[in-house]
Amino acid sequence: MSSASPSLTIAILGAGAWGSTLGILACQTGHTVRLWSRHSPHTLQETVAGADVIISAVSMKGVRSVAMQTQAEEIAPHAIFVTATKGLDPDSGNETNLPLSPSQIWQRAFPNHPVVVLSGPNLSEEIQQGLPAATVVASADLAAAETIQLALSSPSFRVYTNSDVLGVELGGILKNVIAIAVGTCEGLKLGTNAKAALVTRGLAEIIRIGAYWGAQPDTFYGLSGLGDLLATCNSALSRNYQVGYGLAQGNSLQAVLANLKGTAEGINTTQVLVRLAEQQQIAVPISQQVDRLLKGEITPEAAVEALMQRDYKPENL
Repeated sequence: MSSASPSLTIAILGAGAWGSTLGILACQTGHTVRLWSRHSPHTLQETVAGADVIISAVSMKGVRSVAMQTQAEEIAPHAIFVTATKGLDPDSGNETNLPLSPSQIWQRAFPNHPVVVLSGPNLSEEIQQGLPAATVVASADLAAAETIQLALSSPSFRVYTNSDVLGVELGGILKNVIAIAVGTCEGLKLGTNAKAALVTRGLAEIIRIGAYWGAQPDTFYGLSGLGDLLATCNSALSRNYQVGYGLAQGNSLQAVLANLKGTAEGINTTQVLVRLAEQQQIAVPISQQVDRLLKGEITPEAAVEALMQRDYKPENL
């Protein structure tokens, strides 16, 4: 594998904080970047035409529609799709089928193209400041993952590859639910012990649901699982953390979201995850309390009390 990436044309769909940050990283490594959003002066057709790499950084609610729009455009036969969205499709999944992840939506739309998942402890604001960070790219197509690894790697941004696509993607998705819980814990000023317990048991919950889904448990101890969980649960820059913190301050969810810059994907993910867990009888006590909190069915204090009063059990369950 070469140590330097050839110059590529990279189309980025979604001009929010993360899409813009990925654009900056790609420009810094010498690639031609086209950034598109629904408010862009250029069309989607102009953005993706002839692109070597197409990165989707749109919010979860827009993934399906943008994938369908992109299907109607002429895509280079060698193009690699990258998804950087951390959410679950709310319109899929039932008693017999699991909800779709962003990569699964893109792979269904483009079955003859490789799809790469990008996930890790990546707070956009820190990366834009040039602070060091690392991430993971995962794909069933190793060559495609390595192409993206080289395309985005820089002295301040280290990119690893992984073959467990589902595990890498779920790690980034599910940690957002735990981040809301931790933000609530911080907002209630419950202390370091409570926060450490919540993060640790949250990781166990992520691994439990991920293993049911078919992911490799070890993946969740990597950058896209534990790494992303630690970053999101320890930074006020995290939108999901901000949601939990705001609720703990006595604000309504509507008021919290009105002051939030960007999308807190953990809100939708919580709803989809709890629905799945109830259908399949999977224990997700933290996620269930977060769901009740987001719905206004319980106060932050009552949610903590419910978790502390659960039946005694061995730690590994």
